[in-house]
Amino acid sequence: MSAGAPWLPPLRPWIETVWVCARPSAPPAHAREHSLPSGAAHLAVRLDGPPLRLYADAGDAVGRGHGPAVLAGARAGYCIKDTAQPAASVGAVLRPGAALALFGVSAAELEGRHVGLDELCGAGAAGELYERLAADADPLRRRRAFEAFLGARLRPVRGLDPQIVRAVRLLEGVAAPWRDDEDSRVAALVAASGRSHRRFIAGFRDAAGLSPKRYARVQRFKRLLRALTATPRPDWAQLALDGGYFDQSHLIREFREFAGVSPRAYLAAAAASPHHLPIGDPQPL
Repeated sequence: MSAGAPWLPPLRPWIETVWVCARPSAPPAHAREHSLPSGAAHLAVRLDGPPLRLYADAGDAVGRGHGPAVLAGARAGYCIKDTAQPAASVGAVLRPGAALALFGVSAAELEGRHVGLDELCGAGAAGELYERLAADADPLRRRRAFEAFLGARLRPVRGLDPQIVRAVRLLEGVAAPWRDDEDSRVAALVAASGRSHRRFIAGFRDAAGLSPKRYARVQRFKRLLRALTATPRPDWAQLALDGGYFDQSHLIREFREFAGVSPRAYLAAAAASPHHLPIGDPQPL
């Protein structure tokens, strides 16, 4: 897998990362994974395997299929994804405001949803992109074609409201101080913006897809995942203190909410990628 910032400069304010991934050579060890929240929307095109399939819960044996090209909105919880038959893919991690700039849609409308690209830009444009990507297996040309598609979609919109940008960056950077009362911290951001509470929250959700409080909680969870990656035998009480949680119990409750498993079970699973947790029964050889 190769990933990095967009090559096209006009995309960089709106796209954090573009990736190109080949189909894995070895079969997966598990049929499902918990895809953990990152606070960002993701656009992905699956090219040489079955379309995306998601499950409502652990007991769902059928799931729901989606098209080959899907925009996943920002969310504050995990989703259960079928990984039994992996595929090559091309995709992007969207920055706040990108849904409006690329597709004319508020990120708030996409929260927690998986929406087909054909619904956002029409079946013709989505189908043409899929055919172009599927017809050329070269990863560099696939990436150029994908970025060209995104670049052509950019609308002549104004940049994000500077107060919303400031709030997003502050909440992404908050660590231990977030133990302070969350309502008070959001109230301080609202006051600094000079807007009414309702208008500020709506503007933040239009850009980021989540409310400020939920966005901040997901960012804290992301920092915790990074800390666990670097700390194979963590001191949980100290990790909670350093991570901005009230205590160890608070950390465990939020981890279960966002990951669907306890922190110890997460570490035991030895996930190859922090936000992709293998789950379920092993596949037969």
